[in-house]
Amino acid sequence: MSATAIATPSTMWPSAKERRSDGLVAFDACHRRTLAIVGALEDMVATLDRAGPSAATCAEAASIAEFLSGEARAHHEHEERFLFPALLRGADPSLMRAVRRLHEDHDRMEEAWMELEPHVQAIATGFGTWDRDVLREGVCLLAALQRDHIEAEESLIYPELRKRLGSTDRRVLGRSLAKGERIAQDTSTLENPAVLEQISHSV
Repeated sequence: MSATAIATPSTMWPSAKERRSDGLVAFDACHRRTLAIVGALEDMVATLDRAGPSAATCAEAASIAEFLSGEARAHHEHEERFLFPALLRGADPSLMRAVRRLHEDHDRMEEAWMELEPHVQAIATGFGTWDRDVLREGVCLLAALQRDHIEAEESLIYPELRKRLGSTDRRVLGRSLAKGERIAQDTSTLENPAVLEQISHSV
């Protein structure tokens, strides 16, 4: 079972053409996938509370670990590289504080996943040990962090980005994400200033 199978029904995952033509569509889609993966992780823990890992549970654990260690991590890196700088250009203090909070969220989610990952991988591979209590508490924390973070981004940050990023910028972003490349060309908004330095002076 792949992460795509868990988290990407047709209503959740836009076409490749849509993602290439508007990078924000790809970011939105990753949020949908993340929420579905988090739900699958919670379901997996509930299943393990009732019985030991089955072959299906092991396969699901592998897919969850692949997504959270891969696409979800890259999603946060892309936000910090491409989206946060666009928000910091001429931002008022409240928006800059929001960007700082989101950046800190990424660090907290990474720490939470690093604590969980060895246990999920142990279930996936059948090697090593895993602890139900650690899983239960860690999944509860990670799920809460992910949901709060996505809600904050979609209620404030992404609407603001839609105002700031023109169609050309969004197309450049989408094509670069589709190719797995860094954005190389300069545009009016997708510049990459010293993001952390700007954030550190925002409060």
